[in-house]
Amino acid sequence: MDEFLKKIRLIYWPFLYLSVGFIAIYTLLNWLIIIKLELFRIDEMYTEYWIPVILVWIPILFILRKRIKLLKLTGDNGNLPFLYNFLVAFAFVIPTVIAQGYIKTSTGKLSKLESSKFIDNKSTTKYYQFDKIYLDKRFANKYWYVEVSGKHNEYLNFYCYIALPVMSEPQDTNSRFFSTWYGLEYSDQFSNRLDDSEKEKEYQRFQKRTLAQFNNENIYNFIYFDKLGINERHERLVKSAMLSNCYDHSTDILILKPVNEPFEQRNGSAFGWIFGSYGIAAFFWFLMIFFPSFNTTELNKFQKGIKPKSKIHVTHKTILSFIIPQKGFFSTHLIIELNLVIFLCMVFSGLGFLTFNGSDLLAWGANFRPNVTDGECWRLLTSTFLHGGVMHLLMNLYGLFFIGLFLEPLLNSKRFGLFYLISGIMASVFSIMWHEATVSVGASGAIFGMYGIFLSLLLTKIYPKDFQKSFLASTLIFVGYNLLIGLTGGIDNAAHIGGLITGMIIGFAIYPTLRKEKAMKEKK
Repeated sequence: MDEFLKKIRLIYWPFLYLSVGFIAIYTLLNWLIIIKLELFRIDEMYTEYWIPVILVWIPILFILRKRIKLLKLTGDNGNLPFLYNFLVAFAFVIPTVIAQGYIKTSTGKLSKLESSKFIDNKSTTKYYQFDKIYLDKRFANKYWYVEVSGKHNEYLNFYCYIALPVMSEPQDTNSRFFSTWYGLEYSDQFSNRLDDSEKEKEYQRFQKRTLAQFNNENIYNFIYFDKLGINERHERLVKSAMLSNCYDHSTDILILKPVNEPFEQRNGSAFGWIFGSYGIAAFFWFLMIFFPSFNTTELNKFQKGIKPKSKIHVTHKTILSFIIPQKGFFSTHLIIELNLVIFLCMVFSGLGFLTFNGSDLLAWGANFRPNVTDGECWRLLTSTFLHGGVMHLLMNLYGLFFIGLFLEPLLNSKRFGLFYLISGIMASVFSIMWHEATVSVGASGAIFGMYGIFLSLLLTKIYPKDFQKSFLASTLIFVGYNLLIGLTGGIDNAAHIGGLITGMIIGFAIYPTLRKEKAMKEKK
């Protein structure tokens, strides 16, 4: 009981007040600086997602990390503390993200104006109602957009963004320029595993359906307008408005989305989800600290206290240890960081977040047989550090992190990094051998190579018997499942198979060397 109470006092209570404080302070600052005062115009993706993800590491690295070290988490691989820090970051971030969406809608004011000409572009009002408004479908402008989505890029999404000027009185739009626009979005989703001719037919059908739906739609059927913030939808609707000859280039335009539901229902269930998600996170964190015992050495040091100079010194070392790849996990850490940096560069270049266009990926170094055969062989490597979107990236980095925990300590960092690059290049070679004209990206071919090495070594006697039995079946299931999913289409299974074969060859080839090294260590 004494140990349990110490865990509550030293680890759980600090988690509670730090997480609640982080959520409350960040939400307040976001509301005051971005929403209320509008001191900066910034994409909502950054304020609602990226900035919290970055800032959350301040309380974790400076306060919680040294308290997590009090638990006895260092196993054979020594990386459980990293996993605990990573998971506690999620516990901070998820409620924070939900809170930003809630504060944006709940604090938004509803302005009732006589007409659109009384709108102040600098007003912090988010919602509008007008006594009179005039819309004319003849002046509608259409912007078409296509993207892929899903864990394995298995979905093909078609979008149509339609913008038409909001007028205070009937008139010919050629006589003036407009800064307030009415925006509509239409979308449909199909399988990305269709052949190109079927995709083209579905796209043509989507265009016809969208135009028919818009022509038959009552565009006055709304209760109020929602002023869109800076985000992807806003950007695409602006592109639609720019197709008009009455687009006002002299000012920042407003995009108003019609909403046909009571104003009081604008928040949905977001408020409940803030507390629900936080409660779930707090419960799981409680379980995570309940089972491990204390590391008595670290606990004694902590209870004795640390001098101020030592605190600063430890803090700098803590930050550097998180940013700089560490011994025993160097290559895995470095590869993860390279993938993240390249992805962030693409995001901050304005190319997207959830997904990227094939043309943009090709410009950044994606694998494509016509280009490779023309002499751009470097694409065989660069494509392994590119990803089609955030979910593609996260799933691959999760697989890489997992295999790195068990494989890099055995191979050593230099071998792990070298074999990763070789597997990635060979996976790309298999890809262009199979696909004549497919843009291919992702680290999954190289990761399959590392799983191939791991699998071949599990089939030998390099790992302890208990470890071998536990992981051989699960690894076979993991590899087999992913290869079967790849057979359904929309996934570069050729790269997966190429990486796996390359990795297994490397694994069996290096086994004698690893066995000798293991025997020498045991003698010592």
